Order: sequence, then structure tokens, then C-alpha cells
Amino acid sequence: MLVMTRVRVPDGEGAAFRTGAEDLLVLLAGMSGFVRGHLGRAVDEPDLWVLSTEWDGVGAYRRALSSYDVKMTAPEALAHAVQEPSAYEVLASR
Repeated sequence: MLVMTRVRVPDGEGAAFRTGAEDLLVLLAGMSGFVRGHLGRAVDEPDLWVLSTEWDGVGAYRRALSSYDVKMTAPEALAHAVQEPSAYEVLASR
């Protein structure tokens, strides 16, 4: 399962967002079923960031989200998340 969360970070909040997102990524990486994760920023739109994670399946992802530490960290890190679907079923990979 692939999760792509795009975040529009207001001017002047990039450093704080990055710290929070990296903290969240560390927490998620410790969860069962976590495969890999990345934090990135758009080259042409520096206020647009993405937190992408890959999971063994939807159950592992949902269990990770229900973790107390993730519940306490995610809202602050993702306060400006773009409201759109973020979880995707992987249909092909190489």
C-alpha cells in the first residue's frame, strides 16, 4: 500500500514543518508493516511538500495511525495537508 500526503506549508513555516514531518516519519518507521518512507518538496513550488510511505497492507497502515504517539504527532505535522485521497492500492511495481 502506498500513502501520499501532500502538504501546503505557509511561508516561514518550512523548518518547523520539516522537523515535525521527520519526527512523524521516524515514528511511522517503527511501526509493524512499515516498508519505507520519504519526505520531499516540490522543485517548482517550494511550499508544496509530500510525505510518502509504503506499507505491507492497509491493516498495517491503519494500525500505525491508531498508535498513541502517531495520533499526538500527526495533527501538528500535517495541519496543512491537502484534503484529497492519500492511500493507494499498489497495482504494479518493479
